[in-house]
Amino acid sequence: MPLVTPLDPQHDLETQKLAEFFNETLGFCPNSVLTMQHRPAISKAFITLNKAVMANEGRVTSSLKRLIAWVSSNATGCRYCQAHAIRAAERYGAEKEQLDNIWSYRTHPAFSEAERVALDFSLAASQVPNAVDAEIKERLYNHWNEGEIVEMLGVISLFGYLNRWNDSMGTTIEDGAVESGKQYLGKHGWEKGKHDGSKY
Repeated sequence: MPLVTPLDPQHDLETQKLAEFFNETLGFCPNSVLTMQHRPAISKAFITLNKAVMANEGRVTSSLKRLIAWVSSNATGCRYCQAHAIRAAERYGAEKEQLDNIWSYRTHPAFSEAERVALDFSLAASQVPNAVDAEIKERLYNHWNEGEIVEMLGVISLFGYLNRWNDSMGTTIEDGAVESGKQYLGKHGWEKGKHDGSKY
């Protein structure tokens, strides 16, 4: 069982309306948001921030943002967020070759140099202690402008919140996310862990 029980999607109608966004990104409203509804101001603020951070402003595409989210979630070990990020990347058009080879993004030809540095930035920024340094900065500026770097760090920071929320809550993972996790991450040992709804 999770630390706190998710509430019914209709518990807070304003949250429910805002959460329609997740029907596009994931195909369902995540249990993390349903748990946040215990304090609707948090659920509403979170969804609004999520929409702003994940908006497609150009070259940092919707699919790349979700791959950045996956690297961040993998670095912190949140299996719930790993599966959600890879599912959303798939739904937003990430190439199958990238989804199948996300673990080897540094060397696999499906990833461009610009994508590699974005994903390295995600890895460095998600570590404790933080590993962003002058080398990462130089590499970023070779491929991305400052607005794009802000977009990327927005994703990394958003998932820092989600990783801590979902791992601490032991949020029960939804069937659709499990399916994507098994398909793209299972060969590397991904499993539900404490997010299976009964192991917490």
